[in-house]
Amino acid sequence: MTERDFIPIRIAVLTVSDTRTLDDDKSGNVLVDRLTNDGHVLADRQILPDEQDQIADQLRKWCDNDEVDTVISTGGTGLTGRDISVEAHREVYEKEIDAFSTYFTMISAAKIGTSAIQSRACAGVAKGTYLFALPGSPGACKDGWDEILRFQLDYRHKPCNFVEIMPRLEEHQRRK
Repeated sequence: MTERDFIPIRIAVLTVSDTRTLDDDKSGNVLVDRLTNDGHVLADRQILPDEQDQIADQLRKWCDNDEVDTVISTGGTGLTGRDISVEAHREVYEKEIDAFSTYFTMISAAKIGTSAIQSRACAGVAKGTYLFALPGSPGACKDGWDEILRFQLDYRHKPCNFVEIMPRLEEHQRRK
């Protein structure tokens, strides 16, 4: 059996914060560094305030953009009043990837114990685009990328990965 060739995918990074700028966005920088070091393409990068409508609108724009395969957001997944990234993501999802939340919680629990229950990391698919919402800490972004996304966004990963099913994400459109 021959090895598969790496397929770089185009990833947009969204930082959700009322206070961060590109100069001090440590979590966004972690994601950009890791995805580009692993050979993927940074398709776009934005920082938006904790406003559900703005976040959902940006996610939809990226889902409509053929130059974006995946979106990773950081921030706004907690429990406080301004934490609305999860609600914005779920407003856009066609299908939720439930096991992402479960697996992320397992990874976090191994590192931060019961504090992991305060995170609402989530993932889904809309218009053939993967959408992932990670917590706003650099450590959580490292865990999300290093322990899950680095593998699932690598076509060479076996036994299966998100990249190999990308062409089929919108097959329901062909059934009409």
